[in-house]
Amino acid sequence: MLSTTWSRALRLSVPVVNAPMGGAAGGRLAAAVTEAGGLGMIGMGTAGSAEALRRELAAAGDATIGIGLVDWVRTREPELLDTAIAARPRALSISFGTDFSWVPVVQAAGILAITQVYDVPGAHRAQDAGIDIIVTRGSEGGGHGADRLALMPLLDAVLEIATVPVLAAGGLGSGRALAAVLAAGASGVWLGTCLAAAEESLLSENARRAMLAADSTSTVVTTAFDEALDLPWPPIYPARVLRNEFTDPWTRPEGDENPPSSETLRTAITSDDPRIAPVDAGQGVGLVTHVEPVARTITRLCADAAQLLGSA
Repeated sequence: MLSTTWSRALRLSVPVVNAPMGGAAGGRLAAAVTEAGGLGMIGMGTAGSAEALRRELAAAGDATIGIGLVDWVRTREPELLDTAIAARPRALSISFGTDFSWVPVVQAAGILAITQVYDVPGAHRAQDAGIDIIVTRGSEGGGHGADRLALMPLLDAVLEIATVPVLAAGGLGSGRALAAVLAAGASGVWLGTCLAAAEESLLSENARRAMLAADSTSTVVTTAFDEALDLPWPPIYPARVLRNEFTDPWTRPEGDENPPSSETLRTAITSDDPRIAPVDAGQGVGLVTHVEPVARTITRLCADAAQLLGSA
């Protein structure tokens, strides 16, 4: 199968971690990723709370998993970090901020500290803070992230200065892509979009259909949803989402003169209408062509990557 020095040290069968996608990576998905040999992560996104985390931890059962938090949500919900640490996950990821005071607290509990970076200065800051694992998130990635560099230039630059394991993230949805980043020196991969529509995901049925219908040109980087919903995302972290009538108003049905309002957006989110509501997706979304168990996706990608690396 596929392994790296890092994955063997963590006793993982494959060097795969699922991105802790809010609204998709619940306890069931995290447990399935771990069962498939990787490290499953529960994601607490914009709507994260201690109550929601406890619910997803229960869904994960006895599986060894990690937890991912958003920095500003952690600040808004003080109980969230305490709940995460009390769960004793294998790893805790906190991203989208510059405050690393949480790192020693997490490490003191015997938990690996992870964060995402988008450029070399960010990698230096993370390492100086004592982070255990760096995730290089390229601009191809779905959901929120700084739109700085594509994955390969970012990975290349960070590996030059890295003193800790580096995981690659952003647009990875095939064995070829996994083989490329592992051959470049990544210790593992951080997979999001290609697992978001898995059977075990929390993603809604209509959002799944929207992802299956999309191709690699169907995404856009925008702050429009955050602004309309008055969410306190720092503007340096826009989101890559599927294009729809809210991001591209000219696609509205002919004769519709009024652009979707914030109220219309909230209604669309409640009614699960991806024609207006946001669906996070990276540029690898065109490779998501059907719904299947997450283990099948991971096994296929890793087998293809191993074959390519073996041939090389």
